[in-house]
Amino acid sequence: MFGSAIFNPASLFEEFNQLQRQMDALLANAMPGLTNIRAGRLGTFPPVNVGTTEDSVEVYVFAPGMAPDSFDIALEQNVLSIAGERQETPPEEASQYLQERFNGSFRRVLTLPEDVDPNEVSATYRNGVLHIHIKRREANRPRQIEVKA
Repeated sequence: MFGSAIFNPASLFEEFNQLQRQMDALLANAMPGLTNIRAGRLGTFPPVNVGTTEDSVEVYVFAPGMAPDSFDIALEQNVLSIAGERQETPPEEASQYLQERFNGSFRRVLTLPEDVDPNEVSATYRNGVLHIHIKRREANRPRQIEVKA
């Protein structure tokens, strides 16, 4: 009798997970190549992973075969843009009949959380992965407030 009035967060989260699965399936049918409602199209170059911690936002850009100085990275407010060009010239005597590796210019634009600090950004490129570390503003981090008696 009272079972329906009790709030069960586990069932609520399961409802949201089911809704996300349904949206993923709907988008997969409507927009082939889209793998997830949070992801870009398959084949977009370079692929990107973005994660957050309490202190920072971590961006990983998978772009093998590039020189570290060939990236153009800019952060304005909370919009990160990554541009560059990957050139590969096959030997003149070779004829290509299949090319799966991306060559040419690219530009990715990512919207980050609003509390990123554009003055605290560092980037490293190692083993084909560009890692961009962006600190979050101290003033915007959640603080634990002690209650005194």
